[in-house]
Amino acid sequence: MTILDGNALSSKIKEELKGRVEKLVTEGNKAPHLAAILVGDNPASQSYVTNKIKFCEAVGFTSTLVRKPANISEEELIDVIQMLNDDDDIDGYIVQLPLPGHINDEKITLAIDYRKDVDGFHPMNFGRMAEGMTTFLPATPYGILEMMSRYGIDTDGKHCVVVGRSNIVGTPMSILLSRKGNPGNCTVTLTHSRTRDIKEELLRADIIIAAIGIPNFIKGDMVKEGAVVIDVGINRVTDDNKKSGYRLVGDVDFDDVKDKVSAITPVPGGVGPMTVTALMLNTFKAATKEIYR
Repeated sequence: MTILDGNALSSKIKEELKGRVEKLVTEGNKAPHLAAILVGDNPASQSYVTNKIKFCEAVGFTSTLVRKPANISEEELIDVIQMLNDDDDIDGYIVQLPLPGHINDEKITLAIDYRKDVDGFHPMNFGRMAEGMTTFLPATPYGILEMMSRYGIDTDGKHCVVVGRSNIVGTPMSILLSRKGNPGNCTVTLTHSRTRDIKEELLRADIIIAAIGIPNFIKGDMVKEGAVVIDVGINRVTDDNKKSGYRLVGDVDFDDVKDKVSAITPVPGGVGPMTVTALMLNTFKAATKEIYR
């Protein structure tokens, strides 16, 4: 059984990206510039943004953090977004999710200049992805594809079952793995919380992408021998033995499935680091005008 180590792979790509940035700057170009908008004081969001800033520093990117209070109005936030849209020095930016309940996520996404949408959420980039065109891929699916490619996971002609249909992970993942390419050429079944007999669907899977947001949802009796399991879930569960009072688990019961699978991502340390890595790869593409001139 192979552990698909996102931390180790992310570190490797970080070094590669650092070299590419150094070359870019040596040739007289500016360093890629990533900005992040953080609304409120959600601890998880602050941690995610901090990790992204550290990654920027490690590879030589310029980074800007725009912090706003949780009570910022939707109109004020859109004004901030427009400021970043108009700033030619900023190559790409993200609006860290989740946003406060009074803000419409869809309006915010639509306000982002798709040419700077390094999270890959804008309908322009999503549509280009669905058409098989070059674009900024959603960061988590992009990170998963990079992991599969670098670990040599064979996807050609395989049956992949995706669990979860969000626009951030499940739906784009189903599109990307079904299209021509490597990784790709899968026969994909997209399942979700309303799927009848999801266990039967999972038992047919050569590859499982779990992104349903339910702790330890997938058990050993739901996975066939030799399957590859990519666990996107990151859930807090109570653990009195931890100083924090909780521990992080995925959507897959790791201990219950590990002896059946051929490869699996750990939680934490699997998909999470690769999501941040993919964001940086998108930012480099934005800076070098690889997608949009």
